[in-house]
Amino acid sequence: MNDVSQTVRQFAFLLVDKFSMFSLAAAIDTFRAANRQLGRDFYGWTTISVDGEAVMASNGLPLKVDYAIADLPPADILFVCVGLTTEFPGKSKALGALRAWGRRGGALGALSVGAYLLAEAGQLEGYRCTIHWENRAGFKERFPHITCTDNVFEIDRKRYTCAGGTTSIDLMLEIVRGDFGASLANEVANQFQHERIRSADDRQRIGPERDLTGKSQKLKTIVELMADNLDEPLSAVALAKAAGLSVRQVERLFLRHLGMTPGRYYMRLRLERARELLRQTNLPILDVAVATGFTSHSYFAQSYRLQFGRPPSDERRKMY
Repeated sequence: MNDVSQTVRQFAFLLVDKFSMFSLAAAIDTFRAANRQLGRDFYGWTTISVDGEAVMASNGLPLKVDYAIADLPPADILFVCVGLTTEFPGKSKALGALRAWGRRGGALGALSVGAYLLAEAGQLEGYRCTIHWENRAGFKERFPHITCTDNVFEIDRKRYTCAGGTTSIDLMLEIVRGDFGASLANEVANQFQHERIRSADDRQRIGPERDLTGKSQKLKTIVELMADNLDEPLSAVALAKAAGLSVRQVERLFLRHLGMTPGRYYMRLRLERARELLRQTNLPILDVAVATGFTSHSYFAQSYRLQFGRPPSDERRKMY
C-alpha cells in the first residue's frame, strides 16, 4: 500500500472471493509504472475486502488487504474486482457499500465481471458499461435496460468499466493519459511491452476466430455485423451488400481467411452465444433458441449437438 498522504490520486480495489489476480495486477502495476516514470508517487492504491480479511483469488492465492469496506478511506475511484463468481460471503454488505458510495457521488469502476455487482447495486442505471465477452450475453439478459457494449473498456462520466485481463492496462492507461497526456501513457505501455494502447472504441474478441488482426477490413465488418445480429440473422445478400461485395466474394473471403463458409461461421457465432446463455442464465431452452435466431427447438438442439457434442439440456444440467 502506498502512503496515502503522499499521493495525489488514490484508487481503491474491492476484492471478492475468486477475483481475477491478473486483472488486479494489471491495473495496479500500470499506476506503479506511471509513478516510476514520473519519479514520484502521484498514484496510490489500497485493497479492501468486505470484512478486512484476506481474499482468495481465482488462481488459489490468498491476498491480504489493507482495509475492511466499512473503514475505507477517501478514494478517487472505487473499483470492484470480480472473477469466477458473482456470489460470495458478505455480498449484501458489499452491495450496500457500493450503493452508499454511489449516493455520495463517488466514482465507481469494475474489472472483468465487476460490472455485474455494480448493476446489482443499481449503480449502472443510465450509464454505458462493458464486461468480459464470456459474460456479456448473460449480463444483457439479466439487465436488458443497461447499455453494455462489447468494447474493451468504457468510461461514462463517473463509471469506469473494462473487460478484465489486459484491458485493465488500457483503462488505467486512459486515466494516465487524461492526467499527463499520451507521451507518459506510451512510456508506461512500453514498460509492459504493450504493443498498442487500445481505445474505448476497440472491440473485444468476436466469435470462434477471435484474432482478425491483419485480415481484411471487409471481413471484420461482416463478422461484426454477424455478432450484432444473432437473434435475427442477416441474409447472405444483406451481409455482402454491407461490405460492398458480392455473395460469392464474401464466400471466398471467409474460405481464404477462416477456412469455412460465412453460413457456417455465422452458425458457430449463434451457437456460442446460446452456450453462454445456457451457462449464465436460467432462461428456458426455447427462449435461448429464439434469442439466437432459431425458430425450431428441434433444429436448435440438433445444431447444438453437432457443434458441442451434447444437447443443450445436458449443458443446462451440467451448469445448474
